Parts: sequence; structure tokens; C-alpha cells
Amino acid sequence: MTSVVERLRGDGLKFSVEFLPPRDAADELVLWKAIRELESFDPAFVSITYGAGGSRRDRTIRATGRVAQETTLLPVAHLTAVDHSVAELRNVIGWYAAVGVRNVLALRGDPPGDPMGEWVAHPEGLQYAEELVRLVRELGDFSVGVAAFPYGHPRSSDLDQDVEYLVRKLNAGADYAIAQLFHEPEPFLRMRDRVAAAGCPAVILPGMMPMTTVRSLNKIVELSGAPLPDDVRKRLEPYLDDPAGFRATGIDLATEMCARLLDEGVSTLHFYTMNRSKATKEVLGRLGLVPARA
Repeated sequence: MTSVVERLRGDGLKFSVEFLPPRDAADELVLWKAIRELESFDPAFVSITYGAGGSRRDRTIRATGRVAQETTLLPVAHLTAVDHSVAELRNVIGWYAAVGVRNVLALRGDPPGDPMGEWVAHPEGLQYAEELVRLVRELGDFSVGVAAFPYGHPRSSDLDQDVEYLVRKLNAGADYAIAQLFHEPEPFLRMRDRVAAAGCPAVILPGMMPMTTVRSLNKIVELSGAPLPDDVRKRLEPYLDDPAGFRATGIDLATEMCARLLDEGVSTLHFYTMNRSKATKEVLGRLGLVPARA
């Protein structure tokens, strides 16, 4: 199977997409509609998360296998250490390999029930994402990605420590990193430059999610771990009771931020889709990243 590293090489701008695991049969239909709609756009890869706290793991594994076997897309399998023994992790990695999935996003994961709660490792499991990266690489010819945090991980004492942990994950065998959400380009660009200054050449993809509703805005703030900048808030405030106006402004903001990142040398954008394709397609269209076949 092609690796993410191979898809990220070469000239030209690229993008990748992330989906959520389905909760039920109805969710699965929504997910596959979005997957099929974005397939013709030829993303570099697609991934399906484990869900908060490692929930919905089995649905994630099945959906990732279907992407590998039934589409032209390159799937990246999410894997977290949450509530998993090393033996269970080995089994999951083996199952992915058996269905032809050779690209893994290795994440420590959040505590079940409360993402900000105290992290407690499985008694027979792993403590750090760095250890998970090494385990995946030991078990076969996998391309491995990790998470990056432009504002710093909530449990890091400061940005210096957070960059140190990111570099350790990359040096443990990860090929690339995908950044958590951010509100403006500068935190991501500063993180990218600090990693490069540490002598680590790995590619870091910025995580993007257009703010199309007030609910999605609140989700972005929650996931980023940082408050909304005043200039962004002021542009959105007039449309809090105007869904159409809010959506249009959110698409504008996402497009502007993507364009700035591309101007700063970013070659691949990663979109968190929430299992919808329309907003991502609109931003890609404005950026000129829609292939002729789409």
C-alpha cells in the first residue's frame, strides 16, 4: 500500500480529510456519503478517528477497513493507548495490517468521559504516544503520524516542553504530524518553525475546520484549547442570529487562513470534516485545489 509519506512528496498543493466514527447505521450512511463525495477530489489520505476516549473503536476499525477495500482512497488508521493493553494494541495493529492498512496515526488519547481528566494508563498498556509510535514501527512496515498542538497540549507546562515532546515523538519513528485546530496562522507557523529549529525535518499538517455554525465555532474553541481572537470574534458576532451570514463568513475566514498558510510554504492542508463534505469542498474550490476529474 502507498504510504502517507509518498503521497505528501512532490510538487503541488495537497489536502487530507478526517472523519468521525459512525455511532449507528444512520451515521454510517452520512459518513459514506461524505467519503464518496470527497473521493473524486483525490485527497492525499483520509482518516477516521477513534472517537472521544477511544469510544466506537470497533466501528472505526471496520470503517477504515472498508475505505481500504472499497475505495480508491488511502486510509490512515487512528490508534490510541486509551484503555488498551499492549497485547490489545498488537491485535489492533495486526488487524489493520491484515486488511491492507499500513498507515497509522498514533495518539495517546484522552481519558474516557473527561478529556481534561487525569490520565491513567492501562496497567498493561503504554503511558506516552512516543511509546506507541515505537510499538507500531516494531510490528511492521508502517508509516506513522502523530498529533501536534499549536497552543501546546493542555498537560504541557509550556510551549517549549510541548515542542520537545513533539520532536521526541517524531524522532521515535513518526513520519509526519497533524496539528490540532487553531484560530489564526501564527501559532501553527511558530510551532512549525520551532520544530525545524530543533533539527527535525518532518512535515506538519495544519488542521482546518470551517466555522459554519455557532455550534461548530464552539467545538473549534473547545478542541483548540484556546479562546477566539478578538478580530475573528468581531467578524462573526454580527451573524450569531443569521445562519447564512455566519456560514458565509466562516467559509471566508477558513479560506483566508488556508491561503495564508499556503503562502507561508505549507503544502498540505488537513480538514476535520465532522462527516460533512460541503464546506471542505467550498474551501478547496476557492483555493483552486479541485482536480479536473471532480
